[in-house]
Amino acid sequence: MARSIKKGPFVDAYLRKRIEEMNRRFEKKVLKTWSRRSTIIPDMVGHTIAVHNGKKFIPAYISENMVGHKLGEFAPTRTFRGHSRADSAAATAAAAGPGGPPGAPPAAGVVQTSQ
Repeated sequence: MARSIKKGPFVDAYLRKRIEEMNRRFEKKVLKTWSRRSTIIPDMVGHTIAVHNGKKFIPAYISENMVGHKLGEFAPTRTFRGHSRADSAAATAAAAGPGGPPGAPPAAGVVQTSQ
């Protein structure tokens, strides 16, 4: 058995205490946290936890499939805006290869050998 399994999941103490208090009172309010490193435990299922992504809080409804994952996995910190037009044009040209699109006539000066 690995040492990490023996140690058990990590959950910040203040977060665990707040979840247990909400479960005891049967409350279902949004809980804000900066603790992206905390592991989702079964006690959290059914709650909405707003996880900070460095700029704002991203709400995540906790389901049974999320148990065992970290809270930070559900609040991405980086936004991908896509590649620039020049990059995408260069990538398509490189993918086409030296012969151009399939079915195009061979370029001048290129000798093709058929087997």
